Amino acid sequence: MINQSSQNFASTQGDGDESINISAMVSTLWRGKWIIALVTAIAVFLAGYYAYSVAVPLYRSTAVVILETQQDKVVDLQAVVGGFSGDATAVNTEVEVLRSRGLAGKVVDRLNLIEDPEFNSRLRKPGMIAALKARVSNLISSGDAPTAFAPESELMQTRIRDNVVASLLSKVGIRNITRSLVFNVTVESESPVKSALIADTFVELYILNQIEVKFEATEKATEWLSNRVSELQIELETAEKKVSGFTAQTQLVSVEALQALERQIKDLRDRIASAETANTLIEARLATLLEAESDEAKLKAANDATLDRIASGGLDSETNRNLFGSRYAALVERAQADLLRSNQQLTALRTSEEDVSDQVVKQGQDLIALQQLTREAEATRLLYEYFLTRLKETSAQEGIQKADSRLLSKAVIPGAPSAPRKTRIIAMWFVLGAFLGSCIVLYREMKTSTFRTASELEQHTGYTVIGQIPLIPSRARLDTLSYLSEKPTSAAAESIRNLRTSLMLSSVDKKPQVILSTSSIPGEGKTTVSLSLAKFLSGLGKSVLLVEGDIRRRTLNEYFPTLPKTGIASVLNGDVKFEDAIHRPKGFEADILAGEKTNVNAADLFSSDTFKKFIAEMRQKYDFIIIDTPPVLVVPDARIIAENADAILFSVKWDSTSKALVEESMRFFHNSNQRITGLVLSQINEKGMKSYGYGGDSGSFAAYGRGYYDS
Repeated sequence: MINQSSQNFASTQGDGDESINISAMVSTLWRGKWIIALVTAIAVFLAGYYAYSVAVPLYRSTAVVILETQQDKVVDLQAVVGGFSGDATAVNTEVEVLRSRGLAGKVVDRLNLIEDPEFNSRLRKPGMIAALKARVSNLISSGDAPTAFAPESELMQTRIRDNVVASLLSKVGIRNITRSLVFNVTVESESPVKSALIADTFVELYILNQIEVKFEATEKATEWLSNRVSELQIELETAEKKVSGFTAQTQLVSVEALQALERQIKDLRDRIASAETANTLIEARLATLLEAESDEAKLKAANDATLDRIASGGLDSETNRNLFGSRYAALVERAQADLLRSNQQLTALRTSEEDVSDQVVKQGQDLIALQQLTREAEATRLLYEYFLTRLKETSAQEGIQKADSRLLSKAVIPGAPSAPRKTRIIAMWFVLGAFLGSCIVLYREMKTSTFRTASELEQHTGYTVIGQIPLIPSRARLDTLSYLSEKPTSAAAESIRNLRTSLMLSSVDKKPQVILSTSSIPGEGKTTVSLSLAKFLSGLGKSVLLVEGDIRRRTLNEYFPTLPKTGIASVLNGDVKFEDAIHRPKGFEADILAGEKTNVNAADLFSSDTFKKFIAEMRQKYDFIIIDTPPVLVVPDARIIAENADAILFSVKWDSTSKALVEESMRFFHNSNQRITGLVLSQINEKGMKSYGYGGDSGSFAAYGRGYYDS
């Protein structure tokens, strides 16, 4: 089932839409105001004790450092290490440098913080809790050889230093002022002088670290440049030797000489072309001369004036013919001689052209090789000169490096501690205490499994609450009836009358005659309900019999010490007459049939036909028969007796009986097919009702009823 207490904080709207009931929550917190106040007071007390007695005062000092993006150049040389750029990435980088373990380690070494108990926990005196832990640890490990490292070991010293560095970093705060290149280095320490000293040392070592970084970079650059210059010098000498050696081994070549050879080749090729043309003409003439057979053909082929003059004299004479033949033969020989000379000349020209071409190719290759060697030597010379210049510049910068930042203001020794902030601690713990107290109150309310109002009880069980009886202010049970008699108009008396009226109206057809009163467990007020109801029913002039069905405990003896020793068991067994067993105490207008000790089991006794006949007989004698039965969850007597009852009153103690007990009791009755006539919320604490917000403006004990009830 749904916890009713949790429903106090939520109200359902529509289908499954829940909203928090703020007024119910506030009412719950107001009811638990003393718990909240107590928890808050304890929290404030502990906070005050910690702030004023336990907490160690801490002093905070801040040194300010500024980064410089532009630096004056003492020497107008190209710097090996560039300056600070000033962008967001560079700023964040410098912040991390300030937070680095390396810088913190230098501060630890500079100030010898390893010997400071504030940073080295091994040097502190152990507190009470630490001493207790050490004692328990010694008891557990008694007799075992120590496994820790020796204090003087290198590994242990490294661990100690690392712990001191971590402790120092936890006390250092680095903050960059927005939109600036200014950093605040804040240190918190137990000593004001120490806090200022550490802050200044951080800044000093940070600035010195920048100079050292630049100096190391310059030194490394100088060393590298020196090595590189030496290497380049050797390479340059080697390259120049190669050029000299190559020049010595080959003819002196140049671009101009190579161009002259190329012009010579062109001339030779032109002459070869002319010679080839002349040679072709000579070959054609010779061929014509050799092919001519007739005189006319020979004259035409020879085209010679001498031969034409001889032919003009006539070729009939032998002398002229011999002269003609001799002259023609001479012309052929001359043509052959010209052809031979032309061929020899062409061959000579071609040979010269080949020689010159070979010279051009060889000298071109030599020139290329020479140029390659020359370029290599020149490139090496340029590199050598460049690196030599950079070496001289870098060497000149070794003594003039400047840091990218400077100290803007030193840390001031604080006059008052910055922590603990006592008022803030107390205020925070005040809020925390109030919150914790509120959580406790709300948790208790959420986990509440009891009933405080009739509506809660009705909603949880499905039965109607027909009576709400307040706690009767009596020290002993013997005084309960006296209180009701002496204060007939009290709230308790009126609540009994309301119960009586509700019971009489519970059935329209027939008024209940046999009324059973029970509860889940003992102490829920069922006997008081039985007695009170018997008293007020008899006050109407009705005959009432009160039967004690709880024969195991015999509770009625505490209300009426004069009850006889014999009771219902003796009557049912026939040992005693009914008239001799009943008792009417003084001032009580109803008859009482008490219980008694018996060897017979109570469940068997009430299950007998004798008991049923007894109830039937009593119906004839009395107007009302009220049976006070044992609790339902203890013994089955109530359910057995209920078979003979007309009405069942089930008492639930206010803010005491758990819902689980009530649910289990209801289940017992439902399994027996028995229906409860009405529920009685008993022993209601009026002040408690008001504290829970149920008695102020509404309910059975509302403020408007004060004029009707006696106090």
